[in-house]
Amino acid sequence: MVSSYRLTKQAKMIKTDDFSSVFSFHKRVASAHLVMHYRPNHLALARLGLVVGKKTAKLAVSRNYMKRVLRELFRHKQHEVSHVDLIVRVQKPFNRSEYKQVQQEFELLITKLNQKVILNAQTLSSVNAAPLLG
Repeated sequence: MVSSYRLTKQAKMIKTDDFSSVFSFHKRVASAHLVMHYRPNHLALARLGLVVGKKTAKLAVSRNYMKRVLRELFRHKQHEVSHVDLIVRVQKPFNRSEYKQVQQEFELLITKLNQKVILNAQTLSSVNAAPLLG
């Protein structure tokens, strides 16, 4: 049983270099409202970064609401997420009336993300285990 659903300081991505390394890895999953960029890490936890641009929502109140919702959704699912650096980017603004839809999209994307990470890990291990032909 998980002892805490607290979002720790180590579970947050803040530095520009961390964001750049995830974006340059070029792996992502997307839905109508959200895009999740990810990169496997060697930590014992998933880390979260959020991007809500001014082009998406002009008002800071709206951007902060979206970040607050995404942070809360991640906090509840953080123990189910593979060990990745994860950047959630909002590509279509949402408000309180669309919360359930965004929550379902978030959960679906986490499931897709976990499947892709596991599949990539399996293919990497099978490639490394295959004998060299020569």
